[in-house]
Amino acid sequence: MAPGVHLWMLERSDMIQLTRLNNQPLMVNSDLIKFVERAPDTVLTLISGEKVIVLESAELVLDKIVAFRQRIISGPRLESSEPAADSSASVSPRFQKPEAS
Repeated sequence: MAPGVHLWMLERSDMIQLTRLNNQPLMVNSDLIKFVERAPDTVLTLISGEKVIVLESAELVLDKIVAFRQRIISGPRLESSEPAADSSASVSPRFQKPEAS
């Protein structure tokens, strides 16, 4: 792991990870990005007016933002180790198929 990178940074899902020109990782809240420019380096302009230059291409930054937003829209994924319950047990009797005689 690179110096300055903490495990919690890699696990954060509310930010995107980019790299400064000095190869130091940078976590950015994508909601605060106002512009992404190629000039010739990739320059992020935040809504505060602060400019950040990163190693990633403008296309890769945009891909990371899109992937982040897709994760937000899709919501958390719940994983269960328990087997799925019989779905007919939770259905009201009046909505169940009649048994064949």
